[in-house]
Amino acid sequence: MPGLVLFDLDGTLADRKSALSDAVTGLCRAHALAPDAEQWLRTELVDRANAADFARLREVFDLKVPAAQLWQEYVSLMSAAVTCRPVVLEGLARLRAAAWTIGVITNGAGDIQRAKLAATGLAALVDGVAVSGDLEIRKPDLRLFELAASRCGVSLADGGWMVGDNPTGDIGGGHQAGLCTIWLRGRPWPDDLAIAHHDVDDVTDAITILLNETSE
Repeated sequence: MPGLVLFDLDGTLADRKSALSDAVTGLCRAHALAPDAEQWLRTELVDRANAADFARLREVFDLKVPAAQLWQEYVSLMSAAVTCRPVVLEGLARLRAAAWTIGVITNGAGDIQRAKLAATGLAALVDGVAVSGDLEIRKPDLRLFELAASRCGVSLADGGWMVGDNPTGDIGGGHQAGLCTIWLRGRPWPDDLAIAHHDVDDVTDAITILLNETSE
């Protein structure tokens, strides 16, 4: 039966990896940053980025540009570069049509994550969004899952699903929240973590599983 489904954003619904490469290249060209600064950015931002990273960049490489300006430029570049495949957007639209409640639960700074959601068209297809920067906590913290459900207008007590690529944050967190889980294969799986209910190669496969649940 249709219910709540929470999706991770980066690496699940949206292609952060390619966008990161384009955004770093654009930022470095705009400010004529040295190759070592560019490599520093690619290393430091590989998993996540926030304004503090650009304060450290400014300090390490003695840049004159204000850190807040660098961060805002990066946010703009990322939102311009990030993509969500049309087939994924179509799949989410089908879930909505099938009466699923759709939320996004993501680690990251609120401004950049919401910029990605808006730029990709995902914002128009979800009922609620919880970003770790909202509470200064990160998945797998149960409080972030509770916030996501609340912003979707439902309760975790009613159950649901979590879909994501991070074993600990998404699947482990989903288990703690009492949700069924679908893992997008790719990252190493911790030995002590309970397995997901399903594992797939692509988020569209997860959407198909959920649509099949609707028909049962």
